[in-house]
Amino acid sequence: MLPNATQCSGRIRMSHRNRKKKFLSNHIAINSLKIIATPAAAVTQMFAAALLVTIFSAVPTPAQPPPQESSARVVNYAPTYATVKFDFGPADPVARLSPGEILETDTLNCTKDCVGIPAAKLELARNSNLLTGPFYIEGAEPGDTLAIEFLDLHVNGTQGEGEIAPGFGAINSTHYTPMLNPDLPRHSWAYAINQQTGSATYQAHDSNFSVQIPLHPFLGCVGVAPSLGETRSSLVPAEFGGNMDASESSVGNTLFLAVNVPGALLYVGDGHAAMGDGEIGGTAIEVPMHARLRFRVIKASATAWPRWENQNELMAAGIYRPLDDSLRIAFTELVHWLHADYGLSEMDAYELLSKVATIHVAEMVDPNYVVVAKIEKKFLPPKKN
Repeated sequence: MLPNATQCSGRIRMSHRNRKKKFLSNHIAINSLKIIATPAAAVTQMFAAALLVTIFSAVPTPAQPPPQESSARVVNYAPTYATVKFDFGPADPVARLSPGEILETDTLNCTKDCVGIPAAKLELARNSNLLTGPFYIEGAEPGDTLAIEFLDLHVNGTQGEGEIAPGFGAINSTHYTPMLNPDLPRHSWAYAINQQTGSATYQAHDSNFSVQIPLHPFLGCVGVAPSLGETRSSLVPAEFGGNMDASESSVGNTLFLAVNVPGALLYVGDGHAAMGDGEIGGTAIEVPMHARLRFRVIKASATAWPRWENQNELMAAGIYRPLDDSLRIAFTELVHWLHADYGLSEMDAYELLSKVATIHVAEMVDPNYVVVAKIEKKFLPPKKN
């Protein structure tokens, strides 16, 4: 059951400070000087007055603060286990936002107690990703690109979960890569989250070894509704984003997704406190997450595959199987990007990427694999206007 309008609230945060400047009256300053009125004294009087004005004008006044994100309308949405989704696709929006507005929401995990999830879907919930949304972005239409800026991601709670499960993982037998050996048994690990030190504790099961893992919070699932009315599982990554498990979906980066339906219908979920490249065991340090996101719509310019950008890098995703096709998609996207926005010919872009690009294998466990190709902006010419 979807929440009604009263359950989805928005608030406006405005922080405007009016500062009044105090000016010194030259007339008062001059009259306060007790000087004999002679031609020479008149000159002295004028000099003294000018000096006073100069001195008081030099007193610094408080600088106006730069524009703050708090001036934007903030929409708060609190999901429950009764409102989470398990697919990317058409659904009634839980909230609506205009470009420039900020969304504050949470993502949920289902480990033990998941009160509100129907019994028939409980097994699905424990072996899937719970999605928050969808969120309708006003003005977003098919053919546009939705830009999602990650302003803040914060782990909700003091414990994360990791698991090795039968039939899922990069180096165990799966439905897609069957082997004759028996499935690996299910094992779970609990990770204590220390917010003050920004770390999670790995504790080995079969020894006393433990180590601190630095936190790098990101959202494993960020996606819009697919095209043609299609519905895709929350385990699937593809052109619409989805379960990309890419650590690039983190604070400081902006994600670009093509809009396929009116309003885009954005979903988020699958909070990760930290994850190794490839997510080879099938999970990260899985946590509930609080997210603060801001949106804008780029009209009539749809990106073919997900992209990220920050102050220093351009990043393009390739999502498919086998892994080498994912890599080809990612680099082809980067070539197109450098040609369109930076004016390099495709052959020059190809050559440049061959010398300075980097590759991140985000995950190789899901129905499609995800490779992110990157280039630092310091290697690029100025961006075209």
